[in-house]
Amino acid sequence: MAMPDFSDFQLLILVLSALLLFLYGLEHFSKELQAVGSDRLPRWLGLATRNRISGLALGAAVTAAVQSSSAVSALVVALVNAGTLSFAASLAVLLGAKVGTTATAWLVSFELTSIGPYLIVLGGLLTMLPFQIRVIGRAIFYFGFIFFTLDLIGQSLEPLRQDPWILKQLARASEPWVGVLLGALVTMLLQSSSVVSGLAVVLVQQGVLSPEAAIAIVIGANAGTTVTALIASIPMDAFARRAAQMNTFFNFVAVVLMLPFVGSFARWAIALGDSPDRSVAIAHLVFNLGLALFFLPWTGWFGRHWAPRGDPTPSPQNAPV
Repeated sequence: MAMPDFSDFQLLILVLSALLLFLYGLEHFSKELQAVGSDRLPRWLGLATRNRISGLALGAAVTAAVQSSSAVSALVVALVNAGTLSFAASLAVLLGAKVGTTATAWLVSFELTSIGPYLIVLGGLLTMLPFQIRVIGRAIFYFGFIFFTLDLIGQSLEPLRQDPWILKQLARASEPWVGVLLGALVTMLLQSSSVVSGLAVVLVQQGVLSPEAAIAIVIGANAGTTVTALIASIPMDAFARRAAQMNTFFNFVAVVLMLPFVGSFARWAIALGDSPDRSVAIAHLVFNLGLALFFLPWTGWFGRHWAPRGDPTPSPQNAPV
């Protein structure tokens, strides 16, 4: 097996630098968006969980806006620790976050990355205006930065289409268990399933990764993305830790149940999609939506039987029904 030469090393550095810029933009966009609704977001999460459907919908909407299920999961765990959100109510929001995280793959599949420079310029101009507009401008700037760096990643990956060594390694991800494991490990390392799903779609668009392999990777990313909430819950109380553990439980059970069917599921999604990259986005959405709908009816039961002892009775504004 021939190892990559120095030019491949330079390419690796280019791709990694673009990926790090993407992570930087994603992190700061999430922070800026949370700053815009700093006081409102926890209140919305507390008030909109009167039933499990509204909790699911809110979790999906907030995650789609913030572009990070890891950030939303960590916030939910923190709200449980603060007593703003009951353990049972948090489960519906966490399930919704899994649906919302599929937004990244859809945005990339529609090839919207070219609008990045325009959003950067618009956001930069808005930051020169009074304070409230300036905060919104920073969020728009980093949203454009995310698209810009995704486009940069796509351009930097272009040479990989002619690299037989890289293509051979990536072809191994077409084996379902390899792709799922790779997706989980890379997501644990990067702490963001949005990055992994977006990158998988870009690789498919570049012809570097097969849609079958990309679908296996985005399914595995669901298992890896739970690490952030687990780490965040370590210093918190038993209820917050249990919420993070349940988040991991949901994802791992869904991934394990899907593992024997990844190949047939990928073929179904490819037949349904009008393009390979769109097929990956469809598979990502269907898997996460199926996961959420499968566990949603059981959140009340989990809240009653799996909560740590001493869990206070949920208040009327956040008790699931």
